[in-house]
Amino acid sequence: IAASLLMAIAGIAWGLYTLRGKRSGSPLSDTGGNFILAALPALIAGGIALPQSEPHPEGIWLGVASGALASGLGYAVWYRALKGLTAVRAAVVQLAVPVIAALAGVAFLSETATSRLLIAGTAVLGGIGMTIFGGSRRWK
Repeated sequence: IAASLLMAIAGIAWGLYTLRGKRSGSPLSDTGGNFILAALPALIAGGIALPQSEPHPEGIWLGVASGALASGLGYAVWYRALKGLTAVRAAVVQLAVPVIAALAGVAFLSETATSRLLIAGTAVLGGIGMTIFGGSRRWK
């Protein structure tokens, strides 16, 4: 139950972040500011965990590259893309992110493309397509 509650909180936070992003005049600057605000709690948590871990410089640099560069640029692009989307479309389109991440894992990390992944990915992308392109037509 705790994990489900945390996922629900994360989903709500992402929704609020997205709605706030629609009003962003400077996506890159705003994302940078958000990362600076998040750095202090992350450094505190890291400091607490440091005595129980053995960090390696390569791992630290990979974490910075993943967090600051890849995620930061991804958020900035998302903020920019929001300009052309309604809140409902943005909510639906962002559901494609896990599918894209899974397919990137298959393409770049030699992950296995299982039938479960293909069926689930097709269902998610199909639902997104029906929502976006279906308009107000009703199924008969």
